[in-house]
Amino acid sequence: ATQIAGIPGMCYTQLIFVFLVEMGFYHYQDKEEVVLWMNTVGPYHNRQETYKYFSLPFCVGSKKSISHYHETLGEALQGVELEFSGLDIKFKDDVMPATYCEIDLDKEKRDAFVYAIKNHYWYQMYIDDLPIWGIVGEADENGEDYYLWTYKKLEIGFNGNRIVDVNLTSEGKVKLVPNTKIQMSYSVKWKKSDVKFEDRFDKYLDPSFFQHRIHWFSIFNSFMMVIFLVGLVSMILMRTLRKDYARYSKEEEMDDMDRDLGDEYGWKQVHGDVFRPSSHPLIFSSLIGSGCQIFAVSLIVIIVAMIEDLYTERGSMLSTAIFVYAATSPVNGYFGGSLYARQGGRRWIKQMFIGAFLIPAMVCGTAFFINFIAIYYHASRAIPFGTMVAVCCICFFVILPLNLVGTILGRNLSGQPNFPCRVNAVPRPIPEKKWFMEPAVIVCLGGILPFGSIFIEMYFIFTSFWAYKIYYVYGFMMLVLVILCIVTVCVTIVCTYFLLNAEDYRWQWTSFLSAASTAIYVYMYSFYYYFFKTKMYGLFQTSFYFGYMAVFSTALGIMCGAIGYMGTSAFVRKIYTNVKID
Repeated sequence: ATQIAGIPGMCYTQLIFVFLVEMGFYHYQDKEEVVLWMNTVGPYHNRQETYKYFSLPFCVGSKKSISHYHETLGEALQGVELEFSGLDIKFKDDVMPATYCEIDLDKEKRDAFVYAIKNHYWYQMYIDDLPIWGIVGEADENGEDYYLWTYKKLEIGFNGNRIVDVNLTSEGKVKLVPNTKIQMSYSVKWKKSDVKFEDRFDKYLDPSFFQHRIHWFSIFNSFMMVIFLVGLVSMILMRTLRKDYARYSKEEEMDDMDRDLGDEYGWKQVHGDVFRPSSHPLIFSSLIGSGCQIFAVSLIVIIVAMIEDLYTERGSMLSTAIFVYAATSPVNGYFGGSLYARQGGRRWIKQMFIGAFLIPAMVCGTAFFINFIAIYYHASRAIPFGTMVAVCCICFFVILPLNLVGTILGRNLSGQPNFPCRVNAVPRPIPEKKWFMEPAVIVCLGGILPFGSIFIEMYFIFTSFWAYKIYYVYGFMMLVLVILCIVTVCVTIVCTYFLLNAEDYRWQWTSFLSAASTAIYVYMYSFYYYFFKTKMYGLFQTSFYFGYMAVFSTALGIMCGAIGYMGTSAFVRKIYTNVKID
């Protein structure tokens, strides 16, 4: 075989064959080789705690090995570890029950199998990109004797010259006794199927779970909440604002003596401070830019997932998200850079760096910490050094330059502070107000309604990620994203109006944090989900769960905060444009 640099024993024909099969483009010929890949093995209750299949003392078939390397960045990050099973399978060629290898079971190997059976280990395999799951073994009722499943009965369905269905039946229960030999066997039965190639993943979906009436009811419930909130904002606020405008117009007609004796109050009084730059503008503008980028990524990825069935390819969702995040970096730079310029910021290069690396640093920092635990556990989730280098290269050579382009465009196109009111040189003192009008209280209460509009969908998303479900109802997710945006904007506008009416002009951080507090409720819900909806255990799985749930919640909070601020900013600009200021 012609040697390929760095891939010993892999000829060009084999490489092309593996690539085409992995991409799902391959059409088989009769009696042509079909590869059974062994992926990972791990505890059933800890979906992310996975190890290489041959980390357990399974034996390999006699057929010559085929080298495998990660095709995508998403595969590498998700811990996909495909290894050739060594089983001889040919297209449309039945295999009668046959022994393919033998395990020489000493005490150490028996202990490894016993530990796996005690912890309900499952393994995953792939044929032509179709996943297959099987259980390692089982214990008797007393938990004293342990048995290994030794016979893999494969039934493969084909439609024309393509594989459309795979089923595995585990048989041949053999008791684990030290210093014995265990024969591993398999058989292959080919059968014609009417399933279309495009529909072959439908059997893995669970419509009864995702399209349950509770799911529909939650969407309807959230939609009614939107109607209520939009009605609240449009009726109460507009009516109140009309009264405010009438009162302020009346005050304009008074002479100076009457105006001095009058009881002036309300949001008009802070017109000289409402557009004052926020405290810590560098961090604030970086958060707003990052939030706008996360929103753009969420929107684009959901649209792509609605059009393309991303769940049919390993790691494709993660690869798509990384690509879209890198490609939308100008969005971050544009919104963050323009806001920083409008607030009078001068250290724009520092702001660009912070905005560009805020989210990647948070994600990579968490992944780096969890990676230490994965390496300690020898788990397949341990991210290889080469993959880390690839991610760093994406950050420095793609995200940063595109962020710079966005920042320059933002500063030049919309970086001028064209506020409707002039900012006073001296800040106005903030009067005392009731405790429930304090920004801290508004921030804590602001996230309740946005969380209430999405928490049912959170259950379905969590279940698909942390359990064995494939999420495919991205139309629901798009609706929930739209509802979340509307609810968040409505809530922050109401909160900001009450804050300004109390003559407190610190609305920028308050609008951002009141919307971002949704993340706190989502993270609290993740604790409930962990303890009451799952059976996870162990340091690795627990660290993985709470680490990445913190990343998810923080990213969601930054996105909601940016949405809330952008909507509130438009509202504040609108009301101060329409009022006469001396």
